[in-house]
Amino acid sequence: MTRPADYSLSHPCLLSRVPRFDFETDVAVVGFGAAGSCAAIEARGTGARVMLFEVTSGSGGAAALSGGEIYVGGGGGSLQQRTAGFEDRTEDFHSYLMMAGGPNADAAKVRLYADNALAHLDWLIAQGVEFKNSYIAERVMEPLTDDCLVWTGSEEAWPFSAQARPAPRGHTVRREGWSAGKYLMDTLAARVHAVGVDVRFDARAIALVVDERGAVHGLVVRIDNEPRFVRARGGVVLCAGGFIMNRDMVKRHAPALLRSDHPIGTVDDGSGIRLGMSAGGASINMMEGFVTVPWYPPGSLVKGIFVNELGQRFINEDCYHGRVSQFILDQPGNRIWLLQDHETYAPGLLHETARIGIGAAGESWEEIERELQLPEDTLSATVAFYNRHASRGEDPLFHKAKKWLKPLDKPPFVALDCRVDHAQYSSFTLGGLDTLPTGEVLTEGREAIAGLYAAGRNACGLPRWGKGYSSGLSIADCTFSGRQAGRQAARAAREGSARTS
Repeated sequence: MTRPADYSLSHPCLLSRVPRFDFETDVAVVGFGAAGSCAAIEARGTGARVMLFEVTSGSGGAAALSGGEIYVGGGGGSLQQRTAGFEDRTEDFHSYLMMAGGPNADAAKVRLYADNALAHLDWLIAQGVEFKNSYIAERVMEPLTDDCLVWTGSEEAWPFSAQARPAPRGHTVRREGWSAGKYLMDTLAARVHAVGVDVRFDARAIALVVDERGAVHGLVVRIDNEPRFVRARGGVVLCAGGFIMNRDMVKRHAPALLRSDHPIGTVDDGSGIRLGMSAGGASINMMEGFVTVPWYPPGSLVKGIFVNELGQRFINEDCYHGRVSQFILDQPGNRIWLLQDHETYAPGLLHETARIGIGAAGESWEEIERELQLPEDTLSATVAFYNRHASRGEDPLFHKAKKWLKPLDKPPFVALDCRVDHAQYSSFTLGGLDTLPTGEVLTEGREAIAGLYAAGRNACGLPRWGKGYSSGLSIADCTFSGRQAGRQAARAAREGSARTS
């Protein structure tokens, strides 16, 4: 007789100890966010029977909290890119994604997505997701209109622009206001139900079911406070999100993210990752995450410069806001300022939720320096050096693009307070289970675990380096990797049926 003590998130239930199977299906999906939705839709589209288990009482996950941007490029450009006058070659898209992935970029996953991103966009459209054929050229965090194409990364900034021809690649779903991510997930959820996926809400996955060889045959879920045993002939697809809400896991694996006071997620407690590890899955890149302080729009703020508590500049400010924020976390101490002059700053430009106010104001940079209690000739020397070169359209230290260079020489001057322990720094994790591009979870020896798949933030996918992250890359990866894992699990179910028939 199997008892709850015999299994847990970190200890799978042996197949031989399962008392009965309450449910039988071809593919079992854990998590009803972007990855889980697409895994279920894709698996069901092959004819497989699919059950989807969601711990909460509704669909959406972290993707429903997002701006609804999907990072797409290559193939000469999407309709929106081409209409706006951008030709986005696949090799430029590929090169950018490899740089964005950082030192641990997954070349196979990048290649697969770069070659298939436009087809993936078409697939999303076929599911009912709408994209307007429009373009916003201004620097925005996310559109509040129903417009589509925006710049959402460091494509135009050094060092990325030196190796890949820039193009805007953030494709925002057609929805006004701050609810674009919710619209995206509502659309995918409606499709999940329409294709006949058996969805069970308020169902917490508490263990995997494995045989003596380690192959996964299903899972245990808690429904109505009772364990229910699920047989999944093709396998289990883990799509339960990252671990930013599990602060003990964050402390253990990514302690730098504890400096962020605004974790982005819903459940995101790392349970899916722990389930995969319990069956021998390897977790990788667990120290990495996305962090941002929302310091623009307007784009005029990009013409200012960031300095640390030593009065020193440390980044080209025309980078994506997440990259800038990652460099901020690398600085000594918590005190960070964004320096602006009368021509680049006006009160009320920043959204109040950013918690970025004026830390100092004055008629000279020496006065700002004294008010911030910095050593003499630190901040003032930094600004003088910057202004001298900016007046010539140069940035010899950090290579900021010429269109963003302007001497900060029109008083009054301000230092905007971006302290790490005061302003809103938002974050989520980028580490997860090591997987093949087709979703199979790998062991430390990089051997595939039979019957076990992972996608989205349960897996370590395309976005795996905070300093290279672009908005929309996570939803792109979640939806695309979910499809790969769902398709592969359905194929395993068909092959298993063929062998036993």
